[in-house]
Amino acid sequence: MTVAIIDCGGANLRSVQRAVELRNMKTIITNDRNVVSNASFVILPGVGSANSVMNNLITNNLVPTIKNLTQPVLGICIGMHVLFDHSEEHDTECMGIIAGNIKKFKADINTKVPQMGWNKVTFINSCEDKLNDHYYFANSYYSPIYDHTLAAADYNLPYSAAVQTNNYYGCQFHPEKSSQAGQRFLDYFFNSNEDITRY
Repeated sequence: MTVAIIDCGGANLRSVQRAVELRNMKTIITNDRNVVSNASFVILPGVGSANSVMNNLITNNLVPTIKNLTQPVLGICIGMHVLFDHSEEHDTECMGIIAGNIKKFKADINTKVPQMGWNKVTFINSCEDKLNDHYYFANSYYSPIYDHTLAAADYNLPYSAAVQTNNYYGCQFHPEKSSQAGQRFLDYFFNSNEDITRY
């Protein structure tokens, strides 16, 4: 099985690649539409900003390709954000694969923005309790709780730590930086089936 890691210009590409290769899976970092379409799994990592990731995807004509994928797709951090309709980050129109909008945390005396570090994540479905753990976050923007929320966390307000719509998954945390918890989440993703229709 081949895992296509889409090159959005983020600095975490190699760390994501290493985390996948620990599972003895073949990886390729690519912007080639045919390679992405024919991969067994697709990962959309994102470090930087929503508009820079979207500009990269548009420049490489990858948006229609990503929207038509039927294999499991995982967006990480900003890679998750661009799956949504819109992000408040630079007022960015995203791909509209997952319904909803990405909002910015409001800083106050008790809340530093960005959120940096470990936070407790609770999966909503009881059969996924084994995934409940602390994961590593680095984010100023978040998804509110929606019907497609897979897991929740709290940073002065509850928000989506992971989401799923059909074969599209997203995680706000960085599994590649989340030690054993992150490895278990990646195992969960790679054990998913392309015909999943949870929602």
